[in-house]
Amino acid sequence: MTAPEGESTQDEWVDDHAGPVVRPYAMTRGRTRPVRGRFDLISLVMATRVRASPEVGVGPEHLAIVGLCQRAQSVAEVAAHLNLPLGTIRVLLGDLLERHLVEVREPRPATAQPDDSVFEAVINGLRAL
Repeated sequence: MTAPEGESTQDEWVDDHAGPVVRPYAMTRGRTRPVRGRFDLISLVMATRVRASPEVGVGPEHLAIVGLCQRAQSVAEVAAHLNLPLGTIRVLLGDLLERHLVEVREPRPATAQPDDSVFEAVINGLRAL
């Protein structure tokens, strides 16, 4: 693709407000599924190390997740803080989980719902107030 006269092709990859644009698939090397883990939206992610040293296969986004998750964060919070799509975050978390740089606590499965009589009793109690 050739750029119009006076513009370079490099300008296509720079956003005026955000700076250089990197597509999410470039961060995940085209992967759409994590190598390990399921990562529900409310799964809690916690870093296992204070700092992760840069190593082969660990990019700046991986390091940003480790830094952010020094305190437990949900998968949704990680995506929001880093302003990245949820699918991209899940792939990056899978990489970190594989390298033992994070641990993930999946939400507990919902137990059986109480029967309707419990809800009726609550409603009747509220009406009595």
